[in-house]
Amino acid sequence: MVLMACHNRRESTIRCLRSLIGQDGPGVSVRVVLTDDGSTDDTARAAREVWPGIHVLQGNGRLFWAKAMALAASAAGEYDFLLWLNDDVILDPGALSDLLRTHGSFSGSDKGDLIVVGALRDPHSGEVTYSGVQRRSRLRPVQFTTVTPSQRPVRAETMNGNLVLIPRRVVQRVGQIDARFSHGLADFDYGLRAGRLGCAIWIAAGTLGTCARNPTAGSWTDPALPVRQRLRLACTPKGLPPGSWLRFTRRHAGPVWPVYWLSPYARLLAGAALLRMRGGERGLVR
Repeated sequence: MVLMACHNRRESTIRCLRSLIGQDGPGVSVRVVLTDDGSTDDTARAAREVWPGIHVLQGNGRLFWAKAMALAASAAGEYDFLLWLNDDVILDPGALSDLLRTHGSFSGSDKGDLIVVGALRDPHSGEVTYSGVQRRSRLRPVQFTTVTPSQRPVRAETMNGNLVLIPRRVVQRVGQIDARFSHGLADFDYGLRAGRLGCAIWIAAGTLGTCARNPTAGSWTDPALPVRQRLRLACTPKGLPPGSWLRFTRRHAGPVWPVYWLSPYARLLAGAALLRMRGGERGLVR
């Protein structure tokens, strides 16, 4: 069962669905549940034309990724595997087979239940954009670095949610995506929760498709923007909303989680204060 979410990027969604065509094989039946989160560009109609039988759920435009994916999961019905698939991914031929083959290669081993991540590359540069991730260090428990895929499956601590194969057994142990997250962080949270319950996370060999990295320009991490604007953007669903960040740090940052929760906002506020101070100093010089 493929779970997808979309909002007003019809052409991207359609390209993704077309790349799904032919991914099934002997004994593999692909069904799709798509949450259309209030699109106004006719995405739902176009999706039904490309993939007859797709189950489209309608959102109100305020679900964003985590809630939209949780809604899609609620309508999954019976399945052996869930496939999280971002609608800006274009799968390589045989990508689903590679994910299933990777999972099957561990069956009956001592690896336990496992999640398989498909790494993705930039469509132009070929650079790895999304994959499994690792914590940077014990002193940075909520900072992560991308794991580069190898010629053989490699381990990760958690993952970007762009292309992820999750067996039903894992869902029965971990549950579904936590819809109380606003947008991001829900994928990292899921992988970390799964790991605590003994579910290993493996990255399939190589890359299995293309997906451009989300641009930082105009986002809360853009250093070219005024600090106050960055702080406002950080508090939006696609930034680092305090409620979601609080939920994530309380779960995964350890006993000193309040320090990690406050840190990104404090840095932005400190930057704003420094700019004001420098402005005052320049005024005195004049």
